[in-house]
Amino acid sequence: MYVAASRSNSLSQEKRNDKQVATWLLTGVVMVIIQIALGGITRLTGSGLSITEWEVVTGTLPPLSESAWLFEFEKYKSTPQFKLLNSDFSLSDFKFIFFWEWFHRLWARILGLVFAVGFVYFLVTKKFRKPMVMPLVILFLLGGLQGFVGWIMVASGLVGDAVYVKPTRLALHFIFALGLLSYTFWFYLKLVTEPDRQTISKRIGNMLPVFIFILVVQLIYGALMAGHKAASAAPTWPDINGSVFSPAGLYKSDHGLLNLVDNRIMVHYVHRGLAYLLLFGGIWLTVLLVKKTKKGTSLYRARFLPAAILALQVLLGIFSVLTSTGIVPNQWGLFEWMAQLHQLTGMVLLLAFVYLLYLTKGGKKPPLTAV
Repeated sequence: MYVAASRSNSLSQEKRNDKQVATWLLTGVVMVIIQIALGGITRLTGSGLSITEWEVVTGTLPPLSESAWLFEFEKYKSTPQFKLLNSDFSLSDFKFIFFWEWFHRLWARILGLVFAVGFVYFLVTKKFRKPMVMPLVILFLLGGLQGFVGWIMVASGLVGDAVYVKPTRLALHFIFALGLLSYTFWFYLKLVTEPDRQTISKRIGNMLPVFIFILVVQLIYGALMAGHKAASAAPTWPDINGSVFSPAGLYKSDHGLLNLVDNRIMVHYVHRGLAYLLLFGGIWLTVLLVKKTKKGTSLYRARFLPAAILALQVLLGIFSVLTSTGIVPNQWGLFEWMAQLHQLTGMVLLLAFVYLLYLTKGGKKPPLTAV
């Protein structure tokens, strides 16, 4: 009886520890979503190049005096963006764009602190199980790498005649953030999802990685759309500047394979095509979930997620394209709202697919061994 009671107490303590770690990870998931949203606002307001240096510690506080603000403004005046695009900026204009880039970086610092402090606390108090430690170390390193990639992206817009960051580096920064988000969410699911809530479905389980791969490519093209300002290159729907299948400018002979990432019309064309592919695939997946999963299971309850979120995402994409004609530089309007909601829905869609994949292929919790 003593052994049974001891075992029961051990299991209860394990569940309490798992719940605390899961809460910490979920906090991280929410903070990463906010961070990506702030990145979207920073991009849409043209604020990303307002801070010209990467000061990890000293950059935590904004300028605190008028002379400090003027000093930062002078540094911004040396950038190609100011000289070629924003030469009419006043100090007040500069303060606005500086705030969003500073807040984006500040939130990243807070996010890193939350992960670091939580990791040390749970490690010292032995609330981790041994198999958790290395994946969480990798998680922390991914966060640091994401910050470094962010600076590489910003640096690409501070040289030559660049007035914005390179679209390919923006896409890299975005996809690293989504990888960090998905990794954290998957680990969270491992701690909160009971094995009996999972449904082993080989057919659906094999389909989901394909859907996720196509979605990741689509999200990369979404970032390329943003980097190239490609929505306004073809602000029509369902056609692309008068043609559905072969719009003018789709292929430039001097670009070659670079058409796929540097040609605004090609980027727009691929982004739309992948959206339709995902939408019809999501409807098909929903039909399979309805027909092939048992009532009462988590997978069955989530059966309408793919089609519902994809439909919303496609609608927001269409509205983003159609409202792009109303873009006013350095002003937040209807297009910016649509684009921001489009990006947020894309993140939700990715997490929904990760959740479905976990329900079919998530595997078991780590064993009981304590650190």
